[in-house]
Amino acid sequence: MARMVRQSLVKFDAPLCETIIDTPEPIGREVLVRIERCGLCHSDLHIQDGYADLGGGKRLDTTRGMTLPFTLGHEIAGVVDEVGPDASNDLIGKKQAVFPWIGCGKCRDCANGDENLCVKQRFLGVSIDGGFATHVLVPDAKYLLDYDPLPVNQAATLMCSGVTAYGALKRLVDRPRQRNLLLIGLGGVGMMGLSFAQAMFKQNITVADLSPAARETALQNGAAVAYDPAEPEIVRRILKETEGGFDGVVDFAGNEKSMAFAVATVARGGKIVVSGLMGGNFSLPMVQWVYKRMTIEGFMVGTLTEAKELMALARAGKIKPTPMKEEPMADVQKWIDELRAGKVVGRIVLKN
Repeated sequence: MARMVRQSLVKFDAPLCETIIDTPEPIGREVLVRIERCGLCHSDLHIQDGYADLGGGKRLDTTRGMTLPFTLGHEIAGVVDEVGPDASNDLIGKKQAVFPWIGCGKCRDCANGDENLCVKQRFLGVSIDGGFATHVLVPDAKYLLDYDPLPVNQAATLMCSGVTAYGALKRLVDRPRQRNLLLIGLGGVGMMGLSFAQAMFKQNITVADLSPAARETALQNGAAVAYDPAEPEIVRRILKETEGGFDGVVDFAGNEKSMAFAVATVARGGKIVVSGLMGGNFSLPMVQWVYKRMTIEGFMVGTLTEAKELMALARAGKIKPTPMKEEPMADVQKWIDELRAGKVVGRIVLKN
């Protein structure tokens, strides 16, 4: 029997280790995909840590229900090696991206197409084994997406950072006021957001990030203005330059400082979509919330339908590729450490 090599989590808050098992055989509508690329996401760090930061010294335990060793990684693209008896043999040999946000398939949310909200979810690389491996077992062939003629790296990253950025921005598309837009946090998801926003909105896109390198990269990739949130009197300057703030804000960082900056710079009647998971706690005086008439919406990942919409946009050539760097799968722990240290601009994509 063929063997499968994985970069596995064998202990929480510890480096990944190589493990080798028998390659699983698909049953039913399952599909075995030989992985060519898997993107590295900031949420992989939270799973490795075993907790998410709730602020004030509190932590959300993310270890419940997880059996070690466990394989992280959810931005997957590869080639179909085998299919179960209820899946089409025509898939074998096809290059596919894998939608990882898979629900139970039976609950109200799944029936509504919102599998990403399912409480009994089977998210690849989050609750069932994912993509830091030579192969991944996908529960159903319907979660495979054709990506030709896109580069395999771009196809893989569309499945998390892509669909997250797209879904977050989509929640601002129907707003009646579309004067301006601010994107906070220019990591892998934020850089994707900058690319997509240029295809989805007519107005110029403003960005904000603490990193000079990230701001410069954003300006080179289409941002009209780039602000440093740590600059003295920056909020006062922004409110003056924007005539009252931003109608739409997406916080791709999701920490206490980024949210404080978002609330300070959002215009009256504006909307903030929070999509980052860096953690912490956020509080807002009720009077300010009501006075500014602001909307704040939390958003994590998109639906299978939104992933298909995004893939269609990308395949039609309407989305510019974002900065990404290809590295060997065996070096995943090195790049987890680099990402944790804030030394990565764009997206790291791991190659088998």
